[in-house]
Amino acid sequence: MNNNNVNFRVFPGGNLQGVARVPGDKSISHRSIMLGSIAEGVTHITGFLDAEDCLATLNAFRAMGVEIEGPKQGEVIVHGVGLHGLKAPNEPLYLGNSGTSMRLLSGLLAGQSFDTVLTGDPSLSRRPMKRVTEPLRQMGAVIKTSHNGTAPIRVRGSGPLESIHYDMPIASAQVKSCLLLAGLYADGETSVTEPAPTRDHTERMLEGFGYPLRREGNRISVCPNGKLIATDIDVPCDISSAAFFMVGAAIAEHSDVTLLHVGVNPTRTGVIEILRLMGANIEIINQQMVGGEQVADIRIRTSHLKGVQIPERLVPLAIDEFPVLFIAAACAVGETRLSGAGELRVKESDRIQVMADGLQSLGVHAIATPDGMVIQPRQIKGGKVDSHGDHRIAMAFAIAALRASGPIYINDCANVNTSFPSFVNIARSLGLNITVCAE
Repeated sequence: MNNNNVNFRVFPGGNLQGVARVPGDKSISHRSIMLGSIAEGVTHITGFLDAEDCLATLNAFRAMGVEIEGPKQGEVIVHGVGLHGLKAPNEPLYLGNSGTSMRLLSGLLAGQSFDTVLTGDPSLSRRPMKRVTEPLRQMGAVIKTSHNGTAPIRVRGSGPLESIHYDMPIASAQVKSCLLLAGLYADGETSVTEPAPTRDHTERMLEGFGYPLRREGNRISVCPNGKLIATDIDVPCDISSAAFFMVGAAIAEHSDVTLLHVGVNPTRTGVIEILRLMGANIEIINQQMVGGEQVADIRIRTSHLKGVQIPERLVPLAIDEFPVLFIAAACAVGETRLSGAGELRVKESDRIQVMADGLQSLGVHAIATPDGMVIQPRQIKGGKVDSHGDHRIAMAFAIAALRASGPIYINDCANVNTSFPSFVNIARSLGLNITVCAE
């Protein structure tokens, strides 16, 4: 699906049946390359997500002199160069559509001795970067963006950074991770206080690589002068990808799907909690710890969903899953309300407005609010939807066809490759009647 004019056509009805294993977790795949590259020794990774976003991170570290073998069937071998072993790239680091790559690399590169430039595609170049560049400047980083705070980001090698104690104004795992990585190169203890829990993969993985950090309530602190020691990483399957089939099985009659080896880190399971509040039949089985991360198989069967007021405490724990949760809300009985999710407006697209527009075009009563949405379910009709090049929008509306009265045509779907290149094949294997066309 590399054609820029990739479109989906999804025929209505049907159900989802079977067992599937979705690709590896995107967040953990990014971090495995980053931390493996600045570790001492050879890190072996299995389950790596071979998708465009994670490959952007991998190629960036190759450009900075790190030898990386693979990926081959999810296996990657990273020959770490240590905390101070990265080299200046010969050209700007192009990060495609990956906001995670750009924000986390900004922190990691701020303390290097060489200059770098981070660029991205038009979508990434519109996303706000002041949330990381401003605290990095407080640490003494010499960092420049466009006049409105977006990419390209120019980072000047300025040596050791100054440690700070930063109270995050918004809950963002990317901002937290950026500053913790910068803290590895600071002159003292750097701490980050978050207003609400966010995904904690960076903290878990730093500890997995043997780097000391301290957690005190909602404050996480790192000190310099530690080191990372290479380790083996088994990347669990991505709950954000699993969410599409969780919702699909919940809304389609006579459905029964089991998703294997899914990461169920407590900072990522908001989608499960929200669906259960709506009445979804979800069973968590075969729970185990793998490399410091909780994994399990998830079984979902047809459910009679009801509309709910989504608790704001769950918003940061499900921020990437809201596009498909809006589809669940459109198929529920009664009104669903979401607030406190203004962050959705600065993702790959304005996910609040784009989802509201798409739902309205399919006959659903969806009203966008400044920080959320109000959805009053109605029969989903067939029609055309503009995904605005957003991978999660495209996949969400594909799932909506399970309850539609006519075919749904979704345009601009090439970016599904950024997170879930096997989406169409897995969706078909479970029973979704989806075709791909380039027009």
